[in-house]
Amino acid sequence: MRIASITTAVIEANYDWTIVRVESDDGICGWGEAFCAPGLAQTIRELATLLEGEDARQVEPLVRKLHLATAHVSSGGTVYHAISGIETALWDLAARSLEVPLWQLFGGRFRDRVRIYADCHAGEALTSYSATLVSRRLPWMETPTDELGDFDPEVHWAPAEVANVYTPEAYVARALEMADRGFTALKFDLDLPLLEHEDLYARTISATQLERQVALAEATVAAVAGRAEVAFDLHWRYAPADALRLARALEHVPVLWLEDPTPPQDLESIARISGRTTTPICTGENLYRLEGFAALIDRGGVDILAPDVQKVGGLSDTRRIAAYADVHSRPLAPHNIAGPIGTLASAHLCASIPNFLALEWHAASVPFFDELVTLDLPVIADGYIVLPDGPGIGAELELDVCRRYARRGEPFFDDPE
Repeated sequence: MRIASITTAVIEANYDWTIVRVESDDGICGWGEAFCAPGLAQTIRELATLLEGEDARQVEPLVRKLHLATAHVSSGGTVYHAISGIETALWDLAARSLEVPLWQLFGGRFRDRVRIYADCHAGEALTSYSATLVSRRLPWMETPTDELGDFDPEVHWAPAEVANVYTPEAYVARALEMADRGFTALKFDLDLPLLEHEDLYARTISATQLERQVALAEATVAAVAGRAEVAFDLHWRYAPADALRLARALEHVPVLWLEDPTPPQDLESIARISGRTTTPICTGENLYRLEGFAALIDRGGVDILAPDVQKVGGLSDTRRIAAYADVHSRPLAPHNIAGPIGTLASAHLCASIPNFLALEWHAASVPFFDELVTLDLPVIADGYIVLPDGPGIGAELELDVCRRYARRGEPFFDDPE
């Protein structure tokens, strides 16, 4: 079974979802997804030339070939995102060729359904995205509001400072809504928009901000107590001293975790913060491969690890990270902003490791999420993914639906545009 082609399509959702298709010479297709990055689809197409004609079942050797070929270019970033997407598609192809679910290639599963935590942002799921992340107003966002479900274009495109979503009332309303949908774990932003007199660049938390942050956390956690646990994200915003001050101020609130308090490259600082507070600390979405996580774990850093399958190196690298974390009694709560392809692949991975806490879902406000794949049930129901029984990830891409939401000017698999 040889690789005939590796092609891509980009779906415009709340992020660009870059789908990878690996097709074999006997007509089997494997699907993967890569974390968004500038020039990503072109990078995947260039890497594809290194693998065409190779034995598609040699997943690990082929991925090693890609790492060796790109060693002079990068040890992270776009190249690793591309490799992650290709690697996932190769595993899916291998499982489909054997007519077994993907988890079976990883030695079995510890659970037949995977707990999902819903990223709620700031009371509206697309709020707080900057122009860097969403650089254009997407066609589907022009749909009348009553057909968009959770998505509110007026909130999304209003400045966060005037959108009136960073309030306890908005957080509580969103938390209750998602708990009613069956989610037992939620996440909200806690890196609030700065007040007029505050310095955007200083990485500090003023006394006023700290008071607002604690009030938001208290209200949100209390509102769903006994129904759902709540984590909070800081997006690498703060200096170590300020992050520690916030973590300690939240110690009386039973938060699920506090995520990414300091810049991702500063492993020493996050390890010190984690060791000086009882508030659980989580990080990892901007680390790559086992080496990045081993350096963090070896410092005694953080309580919960959050690799992103679509950027960290792929499924195999995430399994290695999970094994190393398990030796050190650390659970995984994988970061995930993917569409249904990447989300399902991550779910199979999560089912195959013992030390799993919850998998992120970032698309509660994308109205066409379930339409992109063929499944008997919704991808996520009552806060869980029930693993499909079919081969590979257990779902097929709905090409006609995908084409409807494809990014203009990008190739759509075999079609040039």
